[in-house]
Amino acid sequence: MESYEELYNNFVWERPETFNFATDVIDKHASKNPNNQAMLWVDDAGNECGRSFADISKVSKQAANMLKSAGVKKGDAVILVLGRQKAWWEMTTACIRGGYVFSAGTVQLSPKDISYRINASAATAIVTDAANAHKVDEIIDQCPSIKARIVVDGARENWIDYDATVGDLSDEFTAAETKLSDDMLCFFTSGTTGYPKMVVHSQSYSLGHRVTGQYWLDLKSDDLHWNISDTGWAKAAWSSYFGPWTIGACVFVHHASGFDPIRNLDLLQQYPITTMCGAPTIYRMLVQQDLTKYSFPHLRHSVGAGEPLNPEVISTWQDATGVTIRDGYGQSESIILCGSFPSIEVRPGSMGKPAPGVNLNIIDNEGQIVAVNEEGNIAVNLKPYPPMGLFKGYTLADEKNQEAFQGDWYLTGDRGYKDEDGYFWFVGRSDDVILSSGYRIGPFEVESALLEHAAVAESAVVASPDEERGEVVKAFIVLAAGYKASDELLKEIQNHVKRVTAPYKYPRKIAFVESLPKTVSGKIRRIELREQEHND
Repeated sequence: MESYEELYNNFVWERPETFNFATDVIDKHASKNPNNQAMLWVDDAGNECGRSFADISKVSKQAANMLKSAGVKKGDAVILVLGRQKAWWEMTTACIRGGYVFSAGTVQLSPKDISYRINASAATAIVTDAANAHKVDEIIDQCPSIKARIVVDGARENWIDYDATVGDLSDEFTAAETKLSDDMLCFFTSGTTGYPKMVVHSQSYSLGHRVTGQYWLDLKSDDLHWNISDTGWAKAAWSSYFGPWTIGACVFVHHASGFDPIRNLDLLQQYPITTMCGAPTIYRMLVQQDLTKYSFPHLRHSVGAGEPLNPEVISTWQDATGVTIRDGYGQSESIILCGSFPSIEVRPGSMGKPAPGVNLNIIDNEGQIVAVNEEGNIAVNLKPYPPMGLFKGYTLADEKNQEAFQGDWYLTGDRGYKDEDGYFWFVGRSDDVILSSGYRIGPFEVESALLEHAAVAESAVVASPDEERGEVVKAFIVLAAGYKASDELLKEIQNHVKRVTAPYKYPRKIAFVESLPKTVSGKIRRIELREQEHND
């Protein structure tokens, strides 16, 4: 690879007028190398299945026909609530092919979460599995925009049976002509206040991930790449779909209900996996095992993203595998913005250097670039053009857009500094969003769930440091009259939050307090509680 400086200084974004990942990438791989493997899928029951790019091309055309016949039109939203079933990759490609706007969500979403996403996006179809279809049935009467419910892994009354239907449909489908600026996908991302915001990306997002796949993941067409990520998060779009398939690499998929570090190490040893991506939490759990029992002869490259990476984890992994974990920084709102690319020296704890095609800097609150080693806002310059893959904006959230887009800059909402050699260093969030095991959790959502419990009069939710997960949710609770603090009540409140919202959001720590710190106008000062947690 050329030097980082040569790459960064000479890089120019390709900006075609039209682009469609299904036709311009998947179908071209299928045409040139129809037998090249696109996916190696395994589960814990001993099942194993390969998919070529020709297979993905064919079934995605059939799936696009299924959506079209169900009444889904170009520009309509389709919600995907799937785990690591093969259908996630097939339906994602089908949506792009048809010009349908797909929105993936974790299977941990509650019925209330699903209803919110359907109605916010006016989705006309939802695709989920047999284990989660009941959640949709619970709220379907509240979702008038839905025309089709599609279920994988089993038949269900009033649902289209994906597995029984797709194979019988035509594999001839005229793809939608999509402009580079046309909407392609929507992420829902948690913020400090209110329910998750809709982050809308255009077709340029898929083109932008050329940088992710080629320069950060360092993929070649003969690589077998494993991204250990929930399909409901942007990280899956980065490293399980657009990044590797842009390059023509094969993705390794392990379909399981949870994360077992021993099982994952066994798979990493068993299969010829050459490159690996995981959240720092994943690596923290892996390095706690006895790595001397394992050998990974094929592994040549590891990357981490989703939260800051601990230097000690990098060191332990390198000692055991001979491979350095290279950090990457980006958001649901972007492609990779900064990373420890293979052509630069890794400085443990650093985010690395700006990605090719991204003008990243540290600015003050007036939009001025700050001095070397001075803390400020991590921001992306938008002039003369925004980098490929930066989102179009938050839908129906003018105030949030005004906060994020200021002058010539997009503010990431993170704080950091840049050293004299151009390396970026993460300091923390500039708001109260909690980053736990790579999950982004808004305090408002948890506080709203807590207030639905009769024992909770008032609450404040903040991040609390955790060695394994980076941060966990901690709730400070003022009890309602007639209730007393106890271990039993604590467990009851935790289980309540698990029931009414996604389980990953529940407070792992709870403190019962007499009162909460507030401003003179009565607003809760989460910052005071957060600083208290980090200083204890």
